[in-house]
Amino acid sequence: MAEIVDLSVALEDFMPAHKNFQRPFFIEHLSHERSRAWGLGTPEDPMTAATLYMSLLDHVGTHVDSFFHINPRAETIDEMPLDLFMGKAVVLDLRHVPDLGDIDVADLEQAERKAGLRIAGHIVLICTGFHARHYPRESVMHMNPGLTPAATHWLADRGSRVHGFEGPSTDKPTDPTFPSHRVCRDRKITHYEWLCNMERLVGRGEFRFQGIPLRIRRGTASPVRALAFLD
Repeated sequence: MAEIVDLSVALEDFMPAHKNFQRPFFIEHLSHERSRAWGLGTPEDPMTAATLYMSLLDHVGTHVDSFFHINPRAETIDEMPLDLFMGKAVVLDLRHVPDLGDIDVADLEQAERKAGLRIAGHIVLICTGFHARHYPRESVMHMNPGLTPAATHWLADRGSRVHGFEGPSTDKPTDPTFPSHRVCRDRKITHYEWLCNMERLVGRGEFRFQGIPLRIRRGTASPVRALAFLD
């Protein structure tokens, strides 16, 4: 059986979110104790139930952006092809990039050589060690490095339709122009954000990735369970 590496953060009450977005809140909706009064099941074998109420943006936790998120004429998450969210993948080791640093073409090329393969249509996951350094402290919302426009073009030029990043954004929180997002808009590529555990995939070469979005009607993004499958 394939080894499975979970690249997803746990969804939980008031977890960190992008600095421009509302944090989520989760509250108990129904407890086993309260539901006992419903008299479900039998006297000898009562049945109880528990439910959780969740209020969250579609960009909270490990998620993938829709094309519509940054382009009002593009597809929403429920309109995007499912094969976009699965396929061959590789992790690039960019752990030398500091907080609020720039990931440029030379960094990607060096990491590609170190990974021992040429990117050609891969889902490219970028490991910076940022999650391990900051999560769940509030600094995780304000210190992430970012992809330069040239680096984002570099990924698109190699047929990578989707890439993945740790933290709240592929753009630095100090740059309000969102240069990488604008390249994604223009090249019609997208990305996962708030990934974690990518250190476990550094040096493992090519693997299979899957991060399927929920079928949210008119969704601008969707939470996902992002998984890597290593043979």
